[in-house]
This record gives sequence, C-alpha cells and structure tokens, in this order.
Amino acid sequence: MKKILIVLIAIMAIQTACTKLDTVIYDKVLPSDYVADPVLKMSPIYAPMREFLDNGCWWFAQELTADAMCPPTRANDWDDGGKWRILHTHEWNNETETVNSMWSRYYNGAVEANKFIEEMEAYDPAPEILQGIAKGKILRAYYYYLLIDNYKDVPYVTTYLNSPTNPFRNYRADIFNALVKEVEDNAILLPLTITTKTGVTKGMAYSLLAKLYINAEVYTGTPQWAKAEQACDSVIGLGAYDLETLPLKPFVTDNAASNENIFIIPYNENTYKGFNLHMRTLHYNSNLTFDMTVGPWNGFAAMEAFYNSYEDSDLRKASFLVGQQYASTGEEIIDVGADNTKLVFTPHIPALQMDAATYTLPEIRMSGVRAVKFEVKMGASDNLSNQFPLFRYADILLMKAECQIRQGGNGDDLINLFRARAGVPNMSGATLDDLLAERGREMFYEGHRRQDLIRFGKFNNAWWEKAVSSPDRNTFPTPKWAIDANPNLASDPVAISK
Repeated sequence: MKKILIVLIAIMAIQTACTKLDTVIYDKVLPSDYVADPVLKMSPIYAPMREFLDNGCWWFAQELTADAMCPPTRANDWDDGGKWRILHTHEWNNETETVNSMWSRYYNGAVEANKFIEEMEAYDPAPEILQGIAKGKILRAYYYYLLIDNYKDVPYVTTYLNSPTNPFRNYRADIFNALVKEVEDNAILLPLTITTKTGVTKGMAYSLLAKLYINAEVYTGTPQWAKAEQACDSVIGLGAYDLETLPLKPFVTDNAASNENIFIIPYNENTYKGFNLHMRTLHYNSNLTFDMTVGPWNGFAAMEAFYNSYEDSDLRKASFLVGQQYASTGEEIIDVGADNTKLVFTPHIPALQMDAATYTLPEIRMSGVRAVKFEVKMGASDNLSNQFPLFRYADILLMKAECQIRQGGNGDDLINLFRARAGVPNMSGATLDDLLAERGREMFYEGHRRQDLIRFGKFNNAWWEKAVSSPDRNTFPTPKWAIDANPNLASDPVAISK
C-alpha cells in the first residue's frame, strides 16, 4: 500500500493515474468495519501527522522561519548543508527538505481522505456512515488548509479513482471558499464527544473554521473577522473545553485528557514515535538532568529578544532552561567537551553560525536557552509520550480577542485570562501588537508563529541574523520533484472545476 501511494504521488504530482492501479490498491472498508473501529479504519488519513515534528516537516517550517526559535550552527554540528539555517534567513528554494517534506505529507493525507470518502459513499447512507464521511471531509479540509497556508495555489483534487492525470494548481481563494463550505456543511454531522482528542469532533471542525476565517485576508484579500469570531464562539459555546489552572499543564507527559486540548497528535515513546523536539534543543549532557536513556543533540534555541519578552515573574518562563544546569542528583553539570566548563545556558547567542576559530567552546556549545515547554519526564527516551495539540482552547480565546480588537472592540478580558494565569499584571487597552506579543508568549513552540507573523504583516521584518525578506517568502515554492513529475504545476493556476 505504501509503495503504491508513493508511486501515485511521484507520477501524478498528487492524485494522478490511479485508475490504472485500482484493482489492487486497497481492501474494502465495510460499514460494519467502520462502525466497529472508525479510528483504525481512518488511521491512514491521520498517519502523515505523525511526522509533523520530524523529518524537517510542518513544525520546522512554522517555527524556525519565525522570530522565536532559531537553529544555530555549532561548529561542526547542525550545519547539515545549511538546511536549517536557510529557514531562519528565508533563503529556501524548491529543493529544500522542509519544502519537499510538507508537500508530500499533506497530500498523503488528502489522498487517503479521498480514498476513504469514496469507499464510504458507495454504501447506504446510514447515520454512522454519513458521520464517517463527514469526518473524512473535515480531515481532507485540514490538509488542504495546510497546503494553501504554506504553498498558496495548489491542486485541489477531491476524487480518488477518477482523479485528473496531471492536475493544475487552483487559486488559493477558490480553495478557501470550498474548504469553508465543506467544513460548515459537515461540522453539524460530527459528535460533540471529547473522550478522545485524536478524533474529528465539532470542536476540531469549528477550530479549523476559525483558522480559515481569521486568515481569510491572507488567503483571499478580504478579511472576515466577524465570521472568525463566530467560529471561535462555536467552539466556546460547546462548553467542552476550559483553560488549565497552570500555563504548562496542557503540555505534561500523557496530557491527552487535558480540557484545554482540542485536537492532538497522540505520540507515545514506544508505540507512536515521532516527538523528538527535546532531542533537537537539549545539550548533549542534559540527559543527566532528566536521567535520559540517550544523549540529546544540542541544537535549537530560543532567540534572546523573544526570551526577554517574558517578564521575570511569568510562569510560562519555565518553558526554558537557562543558567547553571544540574544533574538529577543535584550536582552541577560539567561540559567536558567545552574544556571542563560548567554547563550554563545563556540567552545571548553570538551568531547563527559559530565557528571554532571565532567563538569559544562554551559560546558554541552552551549559548541559547533551551525549550522544555513540553515536559521531559525523568527517564525520557529519544521520543516523548506528550500529546501535541494542533488545536488548543487557549488559541481559540486569543483568536477571539484578536477579532474583537480588529473590529474596534476591546480584547483585554480574554488576554488577561492568560496573563493572570501566568502571574503577570493585566493589560489595559491592548493593541494588535500587544496581542501578537501575547500570542507569541502563550503559543510558543506550538507551530503557530509563522502564520501569526504573516497575518500581522511582520513576517518579512528583519530580526536577529535575518535581513528584511520579500513578500514571496510568505509561502513556500512547489517542490521541484513535484513539478518534474507534473509540468502543469509550473503553469498559472486555474479556477476549480465545477
């Protein structure tokens, strides 16, 4: 099955020529099978999300291109041909690993959703079958939302067995309209249940709708703040979610039951691996702090200006490791590789590229505070069992506050929910800049920063070790391999076929 899917993607540049292979592509999903275990039967649609935090995929494109996290080259470590550094400096091209990885995984999900939907539509429209189709369509809409957010104009194909051989790209605005209609039409068929945060529920669907509407001006040129606020209200009105009492409670190990998380990737260190961001940020010797079974790789760090945007009393500052580091036994950690210097993380990073001829070993190996927003449990391995929230209730409330401000209202009450929880003074008369800064502090490390900066018109600004970039950097180019397989992807976009 995996081999066939790869062939489909490579030859068709997503969803082409599948009619030639349809005799052995997949086993039938019977209605009884779906009702008995819907999550299992839909698991191929969810599968691409597993790699969102690995293989240079979604998380890297959203965080390393923005103004909070950075990927320093530490002497001979983390150069990797510059693939991380060019994300920070906005110098990627259509052969960059992250550009390639996202496209493949998003379309993998869309292909699997199309396949599942067509399979289920072949049966009598019993209520449970209609609900299954609705879930499949919402998941397909989620992948296409990621595609238009990251790539702008892309092929929008909603068939499987009769897909076009070499689809053209479609206009982003047209796809936006189609996605909004699909989500609105199908959300009413979904369950409210929050017993699992991995499935498609009303909360998940309305969260997706809020994301589409709040970015409508970016996607179509026309803002739709009132509709974005209505979508947020649809989530709030469910009464199914609430803020945790402590700001880092949604990110602890085994956090699936948190009332704040709406839609998650269910990572597990043994059975559903892929959450290894702690390996990419912690120092080689941080294993001594957490009694880890492996040594981390000493890479990504928070930028100094972003770290300093937190007030000293902000409880969210516990998201970072800074200062002298200690073993679990209480002893100071010594970095033998830095001439037996004490391991001390400093907010200041001297340069994006630190070579041994210019910088000291402590600067190279220790500079930059490290991210531990997601709890690293004692005895952790190279994969965490924390669930990663793709949609979180905190985001819904902050989006509603943004919509209020953009419509001439006041978002203080909502913003101050987070400031009170974090133990910092309330805001009064919060501006959009205040809101963006608060979103940065609250949503740090969760894959939202690139999109937020674009929506607020700040993604192309200069920041540490990054010059002003051009507006074409707001999206990524279609991968070269996809254009090589389907030359139509290099042509101008066309309207969606009716």
